[in-house]
Amino acid sequence: METLSTNRAFGGVQGVYRHASRATGTDMTFSVYVPPHPEGARLPVVWYLSGLTCTHANVTDKGEYRRACAELGLILVAPDTSPRGDSVADDPAGAYDFGLGAGFYVDATEAPFADHYRMWSYVTQDLPALVATEFPADMARQSIMGHSMGGHGALTIGLRHPETYRAASAFAPIAAPSQVPWGEKALGGYLGADRAAWRAHDAVALIEDGARVDALLVDVGDADPFLTEQLRPELLGDACGAAGIDLTLTLRPGYDHSYYFIATFMADHLRWHAARLGA
Repeated sequence: METLSTNRAFGGVQGVYRHASRATGTDMTFSVYVPPHPEGARLPVVWYLSGLTCTHANVTDKGEYRRACAELGLILVAPDTSPRGDSVADDPAGAYDFGLGAGFYVDATEAPFADHYRMWSYVTQDLPALVATEFPADMARQSIMGHSMGGHGALTIGLRHPETYRAASAFAPIAAPSQVPWGEKALGGYLGADRAAWRAHDAVALIEDGARVDALLVDVGDADPFLTEQLRPELLGDACGAAGIDLTLTLRPGYDHSYYFIATFMADHLRWHAARLGA
């Protein structure tokens, strides 16, 4: 692991790092905030997955999470959204919603993306193994959250691995990617035409197929321009209601899809995670 930068913040350390990923076959950059803590202590870990076009830097620079993490004693890890490099395939049309910056947290099976687009394995296996070794992380106390495309990733990972992640929450998630244009494009391009294979990466479909967690927390702005066509939170509400999952879904008046929205409610989400992580 190579340290790219470290900065003191709220008594802890905000770092940016790079390593060679076995999952993606590329170098990957990620950020980690470690709050102040007693020597030898192991701290719970919150994973934050970013949205379309983002890198680790978006939440690191604009998420305003460090004060809350310092107060609650939470490590926050922010990976990139896709593999990058000269050998990594991109959308031939240069679209923002597929290819570089749009890995959708799946392990691609379709050429040419299967060579490197293995973000599911990267987020759930590769990077956690590194974090467990290099940081004072208590890997028995993990949770996951994300925004937009990353909200989709956080919900699907949390639903499929409730034994690993004690909590999952999301800001403006793509709740039912199999039923919206962003998701249909990405899942078709990465996983192929068989829509049955998509269901493992669709929060609503996973719940319909039997995936269960005790509770989910979701915030969406009612001024979000993607609300009705791409996010479809009402479908998640219907699925959770039918399955008996305790979903706290709040439509925030006047808020949009930006980091102004995320930063406003970030501390609320972190407190919700901390309560479930025993922090």
